[in-house]
Amino acid sequence: MLPSQHIRPKYKLILFYNIQPDKQEQYYRYVLSTFVPAIQKMGVYMHMAWHVAYGTQDYPIRKIEFVTESAEVLRQLFESSEWEDLENKLQRYISDYERKVVDFRNGFQL
Repeated sequence: MLPSQHIRPKYKLILFYNIQPDKQEQYYRYVLSTFVPAIQKMGVYMHMAWHVAYGTQDYPIRKIEFVTESAEVLRQLFESSEWEDLENKLQRYISDYERKVVDFRNGFQL
């Protein structure tokens, strides 16, 4: 879902979580219609979504990655009230939430 003009990602925002079983429909509706489009308008673009189907139960099964070219864009995102609202609403549908920012590398990153 990177923008039509190609960017050169330098940073990756990674969200880890489990979707609450009784809220899957609401989760997908929210993420696809509100969460992702709002973040992309702020210059942070969805790159990959992972579903870990096999492994330890101590680790969340959902991992979503967003990328950006600028640390300043991430700083502005995290300081915005819009991000706070988006993140709080996301947490209504999920559990075991964790987020982190790493230097961009292609492929699976933890």
